[in-house]
Amino acid sequence: MVFYAKMCNFAADLRKRMKEEAGGSYNHVLKYTSVFGGVQGLIILISLVRNKAMALLLGASGMGFNALLLSVQSFASQCTNLGISFGAVPKLSELYEQGQHEKMEYYVQVVRLWSCIAAMLGFLFCVTISPLLNTMTFTWGNHTLHYALLAVSVSMSAVCAGELVVLKSTRRLGVLARLQVYTALSSVLLSIPLFFLWGVSGIVPSIILMAACSLLTTIYYSFRCFPYRLRFSRQQLSDGFSIVRLGLSFVMAAAIGSASEMFIRSFLNVEGNLDAVGLYNTGYMLTITYAGMVFSSMETDFFPRLSAVSKDIPTTNLTVNRQMEVSLLLLSPMLVGMLMVLPVLVPMLFTQDFMPVVQMGQIAVIAMYFKVMTMPVAYITLARSRSLSYLLLESAYFMVLVASIVVGFNCWGIWGTGVAIVVAHVAEWLIVWGYAYWQYQYRCTWAIARYVAVQLTVGLLAFAVSLASDGLNYWIAEAALVLASTAYSLYILRQKTHLWQKLCQRFRI
Repeated sequence: MVFYAKMCNFAADLRKRMKEEAGGSYNHVLKYTSVFGGVQGLIILISLVRNKAMALLLGASGMGFNALLLSVQSFASQCTNLGISFGAVPKLSELYEQGQHEKMEYYVQVVRLWSCIAAMLGFLFCVTISPLLNTMTFTWGNHTLHYALLAVSVSMSAVCAGELVVLKSTRRLGVLARLQVYTALSSVLLSIPLFFLWGVSGIVPSIILMAACSLLTTIYYSFRCFPYRLRFSRQQLSDGFSIVRLGLSFVMAAAIGSASEMFIRSFLNVEGNLDAVGLYNTGYMLTITYAGMVFSSMETDFFPRLSAVSKDIPTTNLTVNRQMEVSLLLLSPMLVGMLMVLPVLVPMLFTQDFMPVVQMGQIAVIAMYFKVMTMPVAYITLARSRSLSYLLLESAYFMVLVASIVVGFNCWGIWGTGVAIVVAHVAEWLIVWGYAYWQYQYRCTWAIARYVAVQLTVGLLAFAVSLASDGLNYWIAEAALVLASTAYSLYILRQKTHLWQKLCQRFRI
């Protein structure tokens, strides 16, 4: 009986360890969230140089024009990339985990073939719709040629996306981190001289050159993993349909998202002017994009792990909840700190003309608390390959966002767009969690509810301070809230991980 009891305990411990490994330990989640978050932090510092140069050389209207062109490029890419960046990940990840190298090489060829097809579609699509885009987005001048030239960058981005899938599926996480840094550096080294020499006319060439640089560095690494041996065959074309079919709804959802962003910027341009587009884009970048540094590990590390356990409900819940906990604890102090320093950060990084962004950014920061609760849960739908459900959920979010932006801008100007972003993210959180609870039996832990209650309260207090006080009182109160949020996150992370012991070892305390 004693031997039987020991064997049962051993089996229980083994199952627990296997479940822990499948879900990803807190140390694993913290490590890769920190690694890619750190990379994103470096990228942000690099991009700040570029944004400062753009603000000085191009002004708010030039930044608005750049944002409009990038939104069109994103729209064309999302409409024609065939969903390869997501549709191919489950298949290639499965083959890599099983060690089927020959079959892996075959499906890499399939991905590359379909990436080339996507590149051709993107080029033709962008050239074809350029006259229509010119009519929709501008009330002055003829910018058809600008949109048509973006076809070159769209086609290169499609090929690059296919190669990135290969690196993600084979867990080349270090390479992916380096590629992100190289891309950011190239954006500075290539674009600033063009802006200095040609002003606004240098925007399109800079977009094309950045796409070319990203493509060249990506294929350098991917070809070393899997040499380029593209052989066209009907069988490869046929096998690629399963990848495209899986990614089709993702394409449609991404296209709806890009179309919504393009519509928002076009609406701001028509109802306001390019300055309004530039201000909105700057506020969006400072809050939504820069705060996304913590989310950067989700597609690269979290999504493959979640896909591997997506049919196991308890392990899925464990994986999602751990990612959410770590992301929330890491992001919350950053959000309060960002809210505090925006009045200084905006004129320092841009110019005094961008000061209306401050109030918009401070309210938009609140949306990030809801985003960090939504994203890990939203990935369950992708991991389960429920493409139609993903399409409907994403469509609902963008419908709310567009409607909120229209109402918010008409009522309160640029500050109203910040309110609209918060409304859209709250709505998305409610929709995604409700659907996951009903469809996937997702259950949030009481620990997450406690962390959210504490950190969101601190964030709301910081926002209230930004409205109610200024001068020395403002800085004292905001600094105290930053310290409180940071101390709470460190206290929880110390309990959950070996973070404190590693820090002591590093500094020999």
